[in-house]
Order: sequence, then C-alpha cells, then structure tokens
Amino acid sequence: MSFVRRAATVLAAATALTAGLALPALAHVTIQPGTAEQGGFTKVAFRVPNERDNASTVKIEVSFPADHPLAFVSVKPVPGWDVKVTESKLPTPVKTEYGDLEEAVTKVVWSGGKINPGEFQEFEVSMGQLPKDVDSLTFPTKQEYSGGEVVNWADAPKTDGTEAEHPAPLLKLTPASGDEAHGSASASAAPAAASPSVSPVAAAAESGSAGDGTARLLGGAGLVVGVIGIVVGALGLRRRPTA
Repeated sequence: MSFVRRAATVLAAATALTAGLALPALAHVTIQPGTAEQGGFTKVAFRVPNERDNASTVKIEVSFPADHPLAFVSVKPVPGWDVKVTESKLPTPVKTEYGDLEEAVTKVVWSGGKINPGEFQEFEVSMGQLPKDVDSLTFPTKQEYSGGEVVNWADAPKTDGTEAEHPAPLLKLTPASGDEAHGSASASAAPAAASPSVSPVAAAAESGSAGDGTARLLGGAGLVVGVIGIVVGALGLRRRPTA
C-alpha cells in the first residue's frame, strides 16, 4: 500500500511540474519577428490581439525609443485604420551615417478601425538605422478598447527572466552577420523606409511564439505520460506471481 502511495506522490509532483511550465502569453502585444541586426534596417509588425470578450480594440499607440531614435520610419497602410506619425525634436542631435539627426519619430497611432473579440491585427512598420550599441529596443504600447479601457503594455523585462504582467513589445538586436550581408540588407530596406508602402512581414514570424508554446506544452505532457507508464509498470511487476 505504501508503494502505491509513493507512486501517487510522484505522479502528483509530475503533474504539478507540468502545470507550472512557463508558457508564453500569446495574448500580449508583441513585435514580429522579435529580432533584427544591429546597424541595419528592418520591417516588423506590431501584433495586437483582442483580449476582451465584450469589447473591441479601437486604438493602438506605439511609442518609439527617444534614447536611440530611428532616422527612418514608415508605416504600411492598414485597411479601415487611420494612422498618425508624430515626429519630435530631439533634446540633443544624434550623429548617424546620414548626418546629425535633430528630429525623429516618437509615436505612431492607429485609430478608426476595430479588432473584434477573438481576432488580432498586425500593424507593419519599416525602420532604421538600428543602433549598434544596445542589444534591444522597447516600444511601450497603449491598447484602447471600445468601452474606454486602456491597457498600457510598458513593463520592462524582469531581471529574473520571468515575464512582466504587461510587457512592452521588445525587439532584440543581434550583431550584424557581416559587412556584405549588412550592406545588402540596408540597400533593400532603406528605400522602403522612405515610402509609406512596405512589403508584408515574412510569414515565418506568424508561427514563432505559438510554436514555442506548443513544444513546451507537449514536452510537459510527455513527462506526465512517462511517469504514469513507470507507475503502471512497477505495479504490474509487483503483482506478478513468483514462480
């Protein structure tokens, strides 16, 4: 009987471990894809899901980093939505490869459209030149609902690696792969930054965060199944009559 109790304890612990797996919160406002090369240009999409069952998202306000301003920012039109791009004068001009930058985009607001419950929308932006001296950029975002509620996605990443309650969209910056690759990327993306019409973000970004969550969930389920198999097998051996 004690053996059965010990087996039940092990099974309960495995179940608790699986329940405690840190799966990504897919309902947060995120940047897709979440990485880009330092010093280059990139095209990203701010992915905004509607988290409410009784209200629609009617306004999105994205703040751009003022400490690392971007010289080129352009947006792709979203059918049914109006967009307003705000440029502000910088306290101190920033030196870039294209000269001193005295003004930069500090805010982009999309309004007039609607994201219904159970839906999401992507708002695409082409931007650069990305800084070379930091490993990430944050874009605090306000999400307004039809009932008047405003969710402020502005929390900085936690130092212990856990996720904040309302994390700000984060773009991780990686070292450039090489001068040749960097030059090619800049040449193709820079013209797009000067035009309001931007090519769609790669479809591979669509499944990034969801695929990671599914893999972790399946891994946890496999752990529980494995423990159950061990318990059942041990019980079978214990009950087998001896010759």
